[in-house]
Amino acid sequence: MASIVNSLPLALSGTRPAPPSATVTYLKPPVPAAVLEEDEMLRLHLNDIIAQRQLSALFQPIIQMQTGEIIAYEGLIRGPSDSPLHAPMNLFKVARANNLTVQVEHLCRKVVLERFAELKLPGKLFLNVSPECLLQRDAPHGETLEYIQQAGIDPSRVIIELTENQPTYDYELMRDAVLHYRNMGFQIAIDDLGEGFSSLRLWSELRPEFVKIDMHFIQGINNDPVKLQFVRSIQEIADQSNTLVIAEGIETQAELLVLRDLGVAFGQGYHLGRPNSQPAKAVPAEVAKALARNGVAVYPQHGNEKNGASILKLLHKVAAVPPSMSNNEVYEIFMREPKLLIIPVVEEGQPLGLISRFDMIDHFARPYQRELYGKKSCRIFMDSKPLIADKDTSLQDLSFTMVQADAHHLFNGFIITENGQYLGMGTGHDLMREITQMQITAARYANPLTQLPGNVPINEHIDRLLESGTRFWVCYCDLDHFKPFNDVYGYRRGDDVIQRTGKILTDHCDPDRDFVGHIGGDDFMILFQSEDWEARCQAILAQFSLGARDYYSLEDWERGGYLSEDRQGKKVFYSLMSLSLGAIKVEAHQYYSHHQIATAATEAKKQAKKIHGNSLFLDRRQQQAR
Repeated sequence: MASIVNSLPLALSGTRPAPPSATVTYLKPPVPAAVLEEDEMLRLHLNDIIAQRQLSALFQPIIQMQTGEIIAYEGLIRGPSDSPLHAPMNLFKVARANNLTVQVEHLCRKVVLERFAELKLPGKLFLNVSPECLLQRDAPHGETLEYIQQAGIDPSRVIIELTENQPTYDYELMRDAVLHYRNMGFQIAIDDLGEGFSSLRLWSELRPEFVKIDMHFIQGINNDPVKLQFVRSIQEIADQSNTLVIAEGIETQAELLVLRDLGVAFGQGYHLGRPNSQPAKAVPAEVAKALARNGVAVYPQHGNEKNGASILKLLHKVAAVPPSMSNNEVYEIFMREPKLLIIPVVEEGQPLGLISRFDMIDHFARPYQRELYGKKSCRIFMDSKPLIADKDTSLQDLSFTMVQADAHHLFNGFIITENGQYLGMGTGHDLMREITQMQITAARYANPLTQLPGNVPINEHIDRLLESGTRFWVCYCDLDHFKPFNDVYGYRRGDDVIQRTGKILTDHCDPDRDFVGHIGGDDFMILFQSEDWEARCQAILAQFSLGARDYYSLEDWERGGYLSEDRQGKKVFYSLMSLSLGAIKVEAHQYYSHHQIATAATEAKKQAKKIHGNSLFLDRRQQQAR
């Protein structure tokens, strides 16, 4: 702190600089009397709560995801209902401020254990313990076992759930404390994986039997491919380390089914059961019904995120020069570093421009230029209007900007900033490489025109359906007479038709049960698990027919078609576009690969296209009845 004060000009500091060894002390403003009074009232209130044991226990069920069976309950605590310390966060905040954390936490454990035994709840009990309390060297660890024995509970039924409220750094001491609990017969769980200060490190150090994934990564997982990938990665690590995963914060059936399909062992959340002083001993009927139903969840797909990767991944640390540096000095830097092509000019963190190696050498190669400008500021040869982008700018947004800008920016690259401060440089070559790779990936996983899943996710979903043994229907959708329409009305109108068709298909499918994919061109595929699939197909055909008028000129619409050249150059009359749906029903063990499915569905589509106008054809050769 002294060095900061010493660096201030006298006019700013208002005093003589302190000697290097001096310590600068700042006076703290006095705490208002009202705040002191409130803190004292809370302290006294907390002491009353402890003395009179004014705490109550609630229990939230934890279920087995495949069967819906309640296998455990998490014990939660609440203060008096009419008290400012009712919420556990407030309760422990005041306890920590008054050095009563250990005392309050032990009382909470005792209350939870006694109530758990009194209610005769089945399964295991997750008992919250903070690392802060666990690491107290003088904490009476044996008291927890004593409470359990007094309540008549077998220690093997109790799981110590480490709930992290503050950073944990003494991992060796933590391992010793956990080993102490394991030796008494307890299992260990880590709470809020992905949210805590050091939860991944704790997992590695402690090797718990259970990990709980923070609700942030669970809620909305059915619509977020990033959250899906996070949970999938955690599940893979858990499989390798013999750890069981518990998903916290499940609030919808869609989230529940996605997590079940990912192989997550256990679940907890309001959809399965809220914390209650008299918790249910079975899951709600709608949960049991959903888990018992055959089928697979529809995973969210990559490729349609509005904001892709940011330009931060393109960052190169390039040393900047101040505008006071002379052109001779900049020239010498280029001579010393043959691979350096661009030098940014920065003043007090603010980027001012870029100096190009080739521009500098070109200027100095001209007669008298070095003599005239060599000792002057490097601003003279600087591009004062460079491309500047914040580190959070998406690759797509920057590529659009660069395409619209002057061509030299592609060579010079761009400056990357954070809150307006210089971070480094990015090159046009790196940007184009990343964009190209993203387009290649997107073409495999999502159609760029409709943003619907492409061939890879279509095949993956078919394989999941086949593996599950569930019954489903495959519907191959194809536009009739699309190519001549595209030739006559142009590709922009054709793109509009394809996009609208994709939206019609999506609008009439259940997003949690039915999968809509875009094979390419004017070909789509729907994988139905909805039992009312046929009614949905008829609604698709009706809506397509209703909107077809918008595609044509009045003249073509009234005569029912238009003239266009065929592949031999002859004028041919083509009918108006129609939509053909070829469907097959897939029973368990009827097909064994997506290749077989594709072949059968293609044949059904061919039969549908033989029917004039909008049509639905169900291939009945594999079964006698629909």
